Amino acid sequence: MSTALLEDAAAALEALGTMWRIRLFEEAVEDLYGRGMMHGTMHLSIGEEAIPTGTCLNLVEGDQITSTHRGHGHCIARGADLGRMMAELLAKDNGYCRGRGGSMHIADVATGNLGANGIVAGGVPIAAGAGLTNQLTGNGKVAVCFHGDGAVGEGAWHEALTLASMWDLPVVFVCENNQYGMSMSAKSAFKVDLSAKAAGYGIPGETVDGNDVVAVAEATARAIDRARAGEGPSFIEAVTYRWRGHSKSDKNRYRSKEEIAEWKGRDPIAAFAHRLLESGLVDQAQLDAAQSAARDAIRESVVFGTKGEDPDPAALLDAVYAPSAVDATDTRLQEASR
Repeated sequence: MSTALLEDAAAALEALGTMWRIRLFEEAVEDLYGRGMMHGTMHLSIGEEAIPTGTCLNLVEGDQITSTHRGHGHCIARGADLGRMMAELLAKDNGYCRGRGGSMHIADVATGNLGANGIVAGGVPIAAGAGLTNQLTGNGKVAVCFHGDGAVGEGAWHEALTLASMWDLPVVFVCENNQYGMSMSAKSAFKVDLSAKAAGYGIPGETVDGNDVVAVAEATARAIDRARAGEGPSFIEAVTYRWRGHSKSDKNRYRSKEEIAEWKGRDPIAAFAHRLLESGLVDQAQLDAAQSAARDAIRESVVFGTKGEDPDPAALLDAVYAPSAVDATDTRLQEASR
């Protein structure tokens, strides 16, 4: 599939459309947040669109992903419904998690998305568990674990890679190295390229340009094929950059305007579009149509989300797995919701 990006116009335009949907979705939620229509916080991945797009186009039905607190792009690239995503962020009952998960906890098991996670490295052992399930059942499926550079410093990351290596689990660990773990520079936190750490677990490690969707697709295709063939896990460091702050409260005081501007000049969407034009595979009208279609899809998702129903407070205890422990408070909660 990865080579088709430079050979098949339809595949190339679909990848470009996915990147546009991710970018425009995040710009839309940023706008809604600024207007006070979304609450809590959110972590935007604007500038990182090539990584989920290039990775997920190599996955097949039944493959799984685990995501992060910066996970909108992963959801979209894996085929999530944009309207239900927007409804979730707007805390509506028709959202993926009935409005209870919000930005950091969207899951969509139907597309193999085992969930975003507000805990740094929280999805890494989950991916190892999914890989173990795939191996034991012999279903031929692969789990892809998206995580950030900050996760590499967490104990859960080391434990999961140790198990995945020891048991040759069909897992691909994709590190989105966007240069900063909150305000800590990855260059200050780690003295080696992160891909070099893979050698300590006896698994292949590779560093790729995370802003080049073709490079990401080719690297992840090799790793996914290897995992599917029963040859074990791989680790890929995709070097990229987040244009926005760590979260909406981040004032960006730890990095310069010049640095941000330099990386904006490496826009993965613009770079891929230019490459397609230069190759003659598509023309400008086709590129404009892909962007326009993505914009229409995001507008529809905003309409769907804003028109969604607010959750019923009386349903607060639905899906609680220990009902006997909350029976005593159930009456008081229902009375308080009236």
